[in-house]
Amino acid sequence: MEQREREMLSPYACLSAQSMGRQRPMAECPVRTCFQRDIDRIVHSKAFRRLKHKTQVFLEPEGDHYRTRMTHTLEVSRIARTIARGLGLNEDLAEAAAYGHDLGHTPFGHAGERILNEIMPGGFAHNEQSLRVVDRLEKDGEGLNLTYEVRRGILCHTGPDRAETLEGQLLRLADKIAYINHDIDDAIRGKIIYPMDIPLSVSQVLGFTHSERINTLTVDIMTQSDGKKEILQSPACRDAMRELREFMFEYVYRNPVAKGEEGKAQDMLRRLFEAYVREPDRLPPEYQAIRVEEGVERAVCDYISGMTDKYAVEQFGELFIPKSWSVK
Repeated sequence: MEQREREMLSPYACLSAQSMGRQRPMAECPVRTCFQRDIDRIVHSKAFRRLKHKTQVFLEPEGDHYRTRMTHTLEVSRIARTIARGLGLNEDLAEAAAYGHDLGHTPFGHAGERILNEIMPGGFAHNEQSLRVVDRLEKDGEGLNLTYEVRRGILCHTGPDRAETLEGQLLRLADKIAYINHDIDDAIRGKIIYPMDIPLSVSQVLGFTHSERINTLTVDIMTQSDGKKEILQSPACRDAMRELREFMFEYVYRNPVAKGEEGKAQDMLRRLFEAYVREPDRLPPEYQAIRVEEGVERAVCDYISGMTDKYAVEQFGELFIPKSWSVK
């Protein structure tokens, strides 16, 4: 398979055989490349499974078809893999980084991220926490021991840093393409916005439907980046996507109907954080070593950021809601 990569992929692709390796030496798999192996290690992780019960945009939406952090991750991975295939890049590397990019996301979406960033000494960012999940928290503290290239793709999918590989760089755009468009879909389903609300100037460039917009943006990246050692967009698509993102922030991401419960969620996470800091013995055993080695706030942050929405509510009830009682 490594030989096939050398024969088929672009000279700008990151070949599995040229990976900078793992944090700890590991015997090679006889049938999978290192990046294919990283895909499997992520998909089989506990953090990946928890994504299905973490908010994407809407808190506890009523309906079966709203996105979760899991479905967002799957959509990002498909877009990333399509772009990588079109450019002759390493699809497995792009897919692995996509699967891992949101493993560190908090319960209750970006509302949870904002409150942890506010109360955690040194701040909190979900991309940095995603890297911490795969490096430190998974497998009872051993981490997943992923390749350097996948780890950099995870860390650099947002924020100021830039991945060295084109596969890591394209993930940043694949993430934006996925969340802007599926958030539009969810907002329309929730009657937060209507199709005619989308700016006409955007639709004339990107298309009028969900599939048209994704196809236009994906093909544009492949067309603009073909044969180049960087990931590019045309000015027209870049500007249209920026305008669409600004529209979403104004009418969806800050909409009081869609975000009306976020204050309650943030207050709940703040109180959980304070309670565990006061009584760190309540932390599960796997976080006690972190408490000793890195401090109680770090252990509490790791624990809370890994919670699903439902589990956070349950733990809040356990700590703060009186239990029912009966007299026999």
